Amino acid sequence: MKRAGIAAVLGMAAAFTAYAPAAPATLAAPSASSTVCADQPVQARVRAGAHATERNQPGAAQVAAMEKDFQNRVGKLREVNTAAAITVRVHFQVVYGSAGNVSDSVLNRQLTVLNNAYAGSGVTFTLAEIKRTKNASWFSDPEGYESQMKSALHAGNAQDLNFYTADLGSSLLGWATFPSGYRSQPKMDGVVIHYQSLPGGALGNYNEGDTGTHEVGHWMGLYHTFQGGCGGSGDGVSDTPAEQSPASGCPTGRDTCSAPGADPIHNFMDYSYDSCMYEFTPGQSTRMQNQWAAYRA
Repeated sequence: MKRAGIAAVLGMAAAFTAYAPAAPATLAAPSASSTVCADQPVQARVRAGAHATERNQPGAAQVAAMEKDFQNRVGKLREVNTAAAITVRVHFQVVYGSAGNVSDSVLNRQLTVLNNAYAGSGVTFTLAEIKRTKNASWFSDPEGYESQMKSALHAGNAQDLNFYTADLGSSLLGWATFPSGYRSQPKMDGVVIHYQSLPGGALGNYNEGDTGTHEVGHWMGLYHTFQGGCGGSGDGVSDTPAEQSPASGCPTGRDTCSAPGADPIHNFMDYSYDSCMYEFTPGQSTRMQNQWAAYRA
């Protein structure tokens, strides 16, 4: 169910069908420049039962290229200290229109959710700023205006998380860039989250802040647990059991692949309800540390 990452890797163009909520009739159509990011591989989170095509799942060729680059970079590092502490500076970019101007207290609760989820992975999130921007077009269609919005608002460097909140419509919960995309398009780096998925929001089953947790997982270099289905290298992490397809709700005991282990429905990188997700594996923590060293340190 979770979030997406948008990374242009090795100059490859993504081939996917995008879900984008229609812009309100009163808004002007996005300019051509606002679709610059459409050729980047991305990952996202979609609500259960939503009739939307997951545009953000990178294909096998994209994953192979990304992993080759990642392994080459890690191989050139003298040493990766997987116990090293990582500090992420968070820039909350609150984009709003007639609604969506979420309070500081809600954003601080989201920061607490992130710190609790990543505590075991050695990652700490600190508040850099809360910036509020009133723009009805960006708020109502953040996909269509993504390039324009991010080019105007993005702050910091590779170690700064730009956390955008807006109205993503009735199906999409969020999306995020991968670490490997930072060098080629630094302004696009970050996560975009449905403002009603923040803690206490109106999206039932998805309002505990774990859309943020999931999308930040992509931003830290993790794939979905169901990446690649039952075959191939899956999500590139050995201790997350193979999973054929996204979980929905909290289907205890679900097992969609013949390989050992039930589906990792409690993992933050699946699509379960927020209340069902509570863990990253040691292997995911190691991968995040390695991705940070390769692309963000």
